[in-house]
Amino acid sequence: MAMPQCVQITIHASGELTSQLTLVTIGMNISFLNGVTNLILYGIKNCDTVRKARKWLQANQPQVTFHDFREDGLDKDQLSSWVAMAGWETLFNKRSTSFRNLSDADKSDIDQDKAIELMLAHPTLIKRPVLVATDKVQVGFKEAEYQAWFTL
Repeated sequence: MAMPQCVQITIHASGELTSQLTLVTIGMNISFLNGVTNLILYGIKNCDTVRKARKWLQANQPQVTFHDFREDGLDKDQLSSWVAMAGWETLFNKRSTSFRNLSDADKSDIDQDKAIELMLAHPTLIKRPVLVATDKVQVGFKEAEYQAWFTL
């Protein structure tokens, strides 16, 4: 029979103790999701790729908030923070139907500022899903990338 093991976890935010817990395990492996907490999955609920990501997250990390940016909106500060972390070229989906439907003027001479304005005006131009933790962002869904992100 396996011996019980205690694992003490102390969580600090900005130098302050925010949470402390003790886990007692008997013959179990504990997989911590690489310190990832407060997860928000941004996307559009009827997007097939978003559905795949939601299904994977529910099976592997149930504490994820879903934000439908078509219905619930998206602000410029949030989008700008994603651009800072992932780059506008990663977020801006030039393969989407929405992009093909843009005017030629909108499609030409795209830079970061123009891409942000277009994504705010047309949220379906954002590559989906966008998984956000406090200081990390993952754009798109590939199971292997999610597994690496969560170190499963």
